[in-house]
Amino acid sequence: MLSAAGSYGGSRGACFPVTSGLTQSGASSPAFKSKAKPKGSSPKVLIDRYMQGETHAMSLLHQLARILHFQLEIKETVTTANITGLYFAFCVIVNGVKYKTGMGVTKKEARLKAAELALQDLLPTLEDLKPFPSQASDVPPPLPVKEAPSFSDVHPCRPLHNRKSSVNFQILHAVKDELTKLMSSHPEFSACADTTAAFVIQTASGCEVVALGTGNLSTKESASSSGRILHDSHAVVTARRSLMRFFYRHLLMYFSKTANLKEKTVFQQNSSSGLLSLKNGITIHLYVNQLPKGAAQIPSKLRLNPLSISAWQVNNEISLHLSVEGKVFSVFSSAIDKSASKIVSMSATDKITQWQVLGYQGALLSHFIEPIYVQSILIGDCNCSDIRGLEMSVCQRVEGITSQMPMFYYMMRPHISLVPSVAANSTSDGHLTYSINWSEGDSSIEVVDGLEGKTVEESPFKSGSFLASRLCKAAMLHRFKLVAKEAQKQDQLSASSYREAKRMAKPYQEAKNMLRAYLLQQGFGSWLVKLSVSDSFSM
Repeated sequence: MLSAAGSYGGSRGACFPVTSGLTQSGASSPAFKSKAKPKGSSPKVLIDRYMQGETHAMSLLHQLARILHFQLEIKETVTTANITGLYFAFCVIVNGVKYKTGMGVTKKEARLKAAELALQDLLPTLEDLKPFPSQASDVPPPLPVKEAPSFSDVHPCRPLHNRKSSVNFQILHAVKDELTKLMSSHPEFSACADTTAAFVIQTASGCEVVALGTGNLSTKESASSSGRILHDSHAVVTARRSLMRFFYRHLLMYFSKTANLKEKTVFQQNSSSGLLSLKNGITIHLYVNQLPKGAAQIPSKLRLNPLSISAWQVNNEISLHLSVEGKVFSVFSSAIDKSASKIVSMSATDKITQWQVLGYQGALLSHFIEPIYVQSILIGDCNCSDIRGLEMSVCQRVEGITSQMPMFYYMMRPHISLVPSVAANSTSDGHLTYSINWSEGDSSIEVVDGLEGKTVEESPFKSGSFLASRLCKAAMLHRFKLVAKEAQKQDQLSASSYREAKRMAKPYQEAKNMLRAYLLQQGFGSWLVKLSVSDSFSM
């Protein structure tokens, strides 16, 4: 039981993955027993019975999970902001999508309320949904079977998200408008737009791009002991670090003494956790116009039944991948150049997989804010016709990990869609190594040479004579110290180095270690361990 003051001390929230339709309250609670599925029952019949008061929310959720084969979890969490008194709190997670928190003076009451709140949002998406075939009992073949339905055709969560098309349209327009504006101001760098990634915030008033990045390389330089070399300049990594800058800017606004600035931020106080969270009604979406490198790029000729994932767990196609100077290798490959002079990083696909579990805020920001997840990923790659590789990499490789995560952390299954590209392919061969970054509030773009890991001389924005990028680790540590000072967080200010500041984010580190152990246990390989020299610098 938790108080509204947030006395939570870091213990795990209980989570109940549902695999057989059984409820969590035990056999001694008849009101929560899942009744046997009536012969010939359809989702419509079950929903009608629920609407007529013949069954309760928990029972309906379990019955729908059995019939429609979606993953259902009921996870204990913390009470929402501005709630006083002693309450239990639970939330329902369906295929990685987290629904509103239900609260009650008993766990039974809180679970039931959470189920009712989830059904309010879930049922409208199931109106035309039919049951999926039962999983075959035969052991799946060890190799993919040609001509079988593709993952994106039969994945059970896909019909739940068809309503996203209108939102996708708004997101695309926002990205295209922002990209056009930035490239119009600096046409000499227009060729860089071929590898665009952007984060879009959606509110009741519409969609707005808040972070954008381009690029397709990792640096050829050796690890920097000063934190001033940008090691990975792939578009989605550049955009994500730009998103972190956006978060730092809004944290400084929130902790300022100016009420007007605080009101304009995207954050609100969560009295239960003691951390900030995104304001209600704000969601974040990711657009990329190239399929991320790594396991997402499974050859289109392969056809894999989504229920046979266990047969593929040690296959190089969906293993973790490493990036070396823009080239990608499976972690099981013997062709990787692991010489000390080479900077090696995880592939963009693997980083997205990690962010959908740990959040896009990273370790330093998790001192101040709860994990922040992306609700949808839009792929605007005109050369891509199948996204099942990304679906498998981001969703299926970590399916089932939520129950092992610390409080606030879980596997957020994003809506993944193929959409038109917002950037026409450039015919120019210039600036192939360049990477652009920008976030909301910036007066100009910054241009980085991806191979050098530094800002180029002709960049519209330069931070100093050393040409260190505003996205480098040293810049992030500087912003962290500024926010810690404004927030009067003496513990964070006392951190002696970048590495120590990250290690002090204990729940985040626990979640990270759990994720990497889980991926290794499932046969996808070992996550790259960073060289200690790259994180040991201080300000």
